[in-house]
Amino acid sequence: MTDAHARERTLVLLRHAKAEPPDEGPDAQRPLAARGRADAAAAGAWLARHDLLPDVVLCSTSRRTRETWHGVALGMTGTPPEGGSAGPAPTVRYEPDAYEAQPEDLLALVHRVDPAARTVLLIAHNPGVSLLSALLDPEHADRDGLRSCDVVVHRTAADWAQVERGRTAITARHTARG
Repeated sequence: MTDAHARERTLVLLRHAKAEPPDEGPDAQRPLAARGRADAAAAGAWLARHDLLPDVVLCSTSRRTRETWHGVALGMTGTPPEGGSAGPAPTVRYEPDAYEAQPEDLLALVHRVDPAARTVLLIAHNPGVSLLSALLDPEHADRDGLRSCDVVVHRTAADWAQVERGRTAITARHTARG
């Protein structure tokens, strides 16, 4: 392994899976739709196949993002995120600041990640998560943004606290469909 590869960090951005349509209840409490649950598991399986198991998960506190993380964890390991995984369980931080966040707010969460972490999974909402991807790699970001359960993989040699605009390249994309 080269020295540069040993220092590489991977930031996986994931827009939450398909949620139920809004009703009269609070937006933050909308659950995933059946398709969203299947798509979240498919996203987790894709992450596992591509050796993108996170050390740290930053997840919005909304119900649909928490349910997305649960489905992703099941897809990665075949077991619930509380235990029994095929590898070490990631540190999971449910972040209120990730709900209705601007890209700079999401980047601030990334900046606070433990420097020892190599792979971070950020599960959030549009437009913030799409705008963060575009901020990190404006040349290669999808102009239409992330659709539900879209995964965008960014890589950098910088420490988490130094991740900055235009310096974290997109290396893979995937739209999970279960």
